[in-house]
Amino acid sequence: MLSDRRGQAPSNNFWRFSRIPLCLVVAVLTFDVTPVVNGQADEHAFRRALPGYFYRFPADHAAHPEFRTEWWYYTGHLTTEKGRNFGFQLTFFRHALRPLSTQSQSRWAIHNLYFIHFAITDEKKDTYRFQEKVSRGALKMAGADPQTYHVWVQDWEVRLQENMHRLKAGKEDMGIDLTLVPAKGAVIHGKNGVSQKAVGEGYASHYYSLTRMQTTGVLHWQGRSYKVTGQAWMDHEFGSNQLRDYQVGWDWFSVQLDNQTELMLYIIRHQDGQADPTSSGTLVQPDGSSEHLLLSTFQVETLGSWRSKKSGTIYPSGWRLKVPGKKLELKLVPTVRDQELTTRKSTLVNYWEGSVRVTGRFQDKDVKGRGYVELTGYDAKFKPGI
Repeated sequence: MLSDRRGQAPSNNFWRFSRIPLCLVVAVLTFDVTPVVNGQADEHAFRRALPGYFYRFPADHAAHPEFRTEWWYYTGHLTTEKGRNFGFQLTFFRHALRPLSTQSQSRWAIHNLYFIHFAITDEKKDTYRFQEKVSRGALKMAGADPQTYHVWVQDWEVRLQENMHRLKAGKEDMGIDLTLVPAKGAVIHGKNGVSQKAVGEGYASHYYSLTRMQTTGVLHWQGRSYKVTGQAWMDHEFGSNQLRDYQVGWDWFSVQLDNQTELMLYIIRHQDGQADPTSSGTLVQPDGSSEHLLLSTFQVETLGSWRSKKSGTIYPSGWRLKVPGKKLELKLVPTVRDQELTTRKSTLVNYWEGSVRVTGRFQDKDVKGRGYVELTGYDAKFKPGI
């Protein structure tokens, strides 16, 4: 979600989506064929995220075509046999162009748009690269299976094999072929089955995470292949109408500590910089049990800033997270300062998504760990150029 440099919020069409809607903006502005009522897209043709949703696993890993938007989000940290460290991000987005009730059975029909963002952070070389793919999904060139967990755009894919998540993306100069096995069960974020993003019914998503996944496989980087091991985090969200026009962006944090505890926090920002009262988080204990955190129970302090040479955008850089009631205080430092995605090939929108090192104290003991941070809404308003 990106705000205008003059502090003006984008249109309602832009803010209709949450959690990296930048790719989805393209769909709304250029391909949207949702039924129109009085000049407005009929959002009620799609199912909304409402309280009382009952999750079923592994079925809920698969696609939910009755909802308008959906994404599967993997971030993690990999280590080679010689101890070289990398971060990775692999995200699959689905955006429906029309509700299920109006979809054609033709193989040529375009019902959804699919997008992928893929990034690698090389900590040793202080290097960051990203790639992106876009597909209209006709003729099975891209898709998301609602029966079994399989999402793909051409030969980039994620699929479930028994309890293993198989990820493939990229090529010889920058690619991954990974197997991820959850060490804990799925953690449901929010309350009563919904993660609220704004005040009002339906301004929410169904959101869960696999917060610690044992990872093995191969990393292809700059013409070489490395056997790697590590830890990953998976987010899956689906909904139809999440944000309001006075909300301009968010800061999202995921942390994996060496004591087997995980933390997720998100702060949705208003035009005046204030945090939306629905901002929240989740603390996950070593045994997999979790606790919902209200905004009033945690604090996020920015420690510095970084200006992008590519876009000129100024982002926060370095954070202190506090959950006083849990005696938790953490410092997050980017492993590489420049981890900005400038999506010129598809959306002309910029955001920062990067790996961080974590140190601090929890329950009067020193802790350390790894994490990922996502920052949206710090660049100029989206301007279609397609």
